[in-house]
Amino acid sequence: MAAGLTLGRALGRLRVMRTSAARAALAVFAIRIAGAAFAYAAQVLMARLMGKTEYGIFATVWVWTAIIGHSSTLGLSQGACRFLPAHQQHGDLAAARGFLAAGALVTLATAILVTLAGLAVVWGLGTVLASPYGSAILIAALLLPLFAVQDYLEGVARSQNWAVLAIAPPYLIRQGLIMVLMATAVLLGAPPEAWVAVVCTLLATAGTALMQGVAVLAGLRRTLPRGPRQFRWRTWLGACLPIAAGDLASAGFLFVDVIVLSFLMPAAAVGIYFAATRIQQLVVFVHFAASAATAQRFSALHARGDRGGLQQLVRRQAQATFLATALVGLAAMLTGPWLLALFGPEFEQSLPILAILITGSIVASLFGPGEDLLTMLGGERLCAGITAGMLALAAAACAVLVPWLGLVGAALALAGATILRGLATAVAARAVHGLATPVWSRQSIGAAR
Repeated sequence: MAAGLTLGRALGRLRVMRTSAARAALAVFAIRIAGAAFAYAAQVLMARLMGKTEYGIFATVWVWTAIIGHSSTLGLSQGACRFLPAHQQHGDLAAARGFLAAGALVTLATAILVTLAGLAVVWGLGTVLASPYGSAILIAALLLPLFAVQDYLEGVARSQNWAVLAIAPPYLIRQGLIMVLMATAVLLGAPPEAWVAVVCTLLATAGTALMQGVAVLAGLRRTLPRGPRQFRWRTWLGACLPIAAGDLASAGFLFVDVIVLSFLMPAAAVGIYFAATRIQQLVVFVHFAASAATAQRFSALHARGDRGGLQQLVRRQAQATFLATALVGLAAMLTGPWLLALFGPEFEQSLPILAILITGSIVASLFGPGEDLLTMLGGERLCAGITAGMLALAAAACAVLVPWLGLVGAALALAGATILRGLATAVAARAVHGLATPVWSRQSIGAAR
């Protein structure tokens, strides 16, 4: 009888968790789609106002800001999703409080130090500041610490299953503000140049980070009572630094094609390519939504020792993510000609690029959430190594294919590396944790090794 009641409660918790995860994923996806619409409108507006050359400069500066800013959290943003649910599950609230404080301080300090080091390098080179990129880079230096702090806030909100609070400020509200500020600035007489777009991004990031920070602190006061703090630097950094390396590689992986193109081709070509990646982000958002809703749940189930629940959640996440990715990808390809035409007539040549990138994302989604399992359950070093290896492969392939095939070569390189990365993390998740992640897997295999 007691065993039956225990099993019933466990099954009930699993059903609630699955329902909650599904709702969270749908909420995140809806917000990301709305945010993508705002981002798309903002990108179209800036491309129309600035022209492809200035737009290409803005795209390059923004890509570097996103990569460095995300990496400046030292993995503590993702680490929040791993450690906070586990600490709270075990009732170790002192460690949870310590992680929150340590993460915020380390993120801000690291971002400031990285910014100062970057400015010193740029100043030493001299020619960079005198180039068309100079003004935009100097303004981006102010933006970078704000971006890093907001990235950490997103991780904390995700760790508490506050999906809307995690995603809405950076991906919906910020994008809307950028669009409004850019249009207002130009109407008031500001030149339609890249540095103006970066100023608008700076102001939008500052406003949304402040709003998100206030909301996260208010929520934590309700769920995490005040008390002593315990700092476990060795444990946290021992896991988060490899995660940071993986995040750096992941961020680089997302933009490696744009980065290589910025060295090999003129800014106008970068702008044409970047327009296709903005539409392709609609497809990537599916995986992001699923990850935001379930990654911290993987950690909680693992900490609870609920192997069966973990197996089921992995399987359901993989199948749902693939189906949604395929549907959204098909819709993006069908509407691609019209969406690209809004950027301007010269951007219509991005259609083959868009088709290749979307195909790579769909095929990669067949392999399931291997990366999330490695990051949340242990295996972050292996995950970082895989991502770094795929990043190097993508960069090398871009360097070879771009001189030969132009913009299409960059798309082929990234799509191929994306597929191989999905395969490699799936194989690694099975080897380390005994969990089969691809959508065709009927069930997970035995206990973790």
